[in-house]
Amino acid sequence: MIHEAIYQLYPSTVSVIDDTPYDIEGNEIAVDMDDYNSIVSDIVAELELKQLRAKRDILLVETDWWMMPDRTATNEQIAYRQALRDITNTYNSLEDVVWPTKPE
Repeated sequence: MIHEAIYQLYPSTVSVIDDTPYDIEGNEIAVDMDDYNSIVSDIVAELELKQLRAKRDILLVETDWWMMPDRTATNEQIAYRQALRDITNTYNSLEDVVWPTKPE
């Protein structure tokens, strides 16, 4: 993650040694820590949202059979699946999420 942030900040970075970026000529690149911390925060937020979506997708797959053509899903089942799809409108991290209750 540290390297990804440095490469986003300084695309001309050729290598990173001990978290210090260097250009093609081997010169150390001075890192603006405010910019760096901002990019790291963005990367962490993106990863947390990906984890949340992955868990949500698993829960949706587990209930896909409810929607098969030879079945009639209950209103509770339909509402549960919609709540799962909408979860990223309210939450951005697995740490904060309150999952809807799965109906019987």
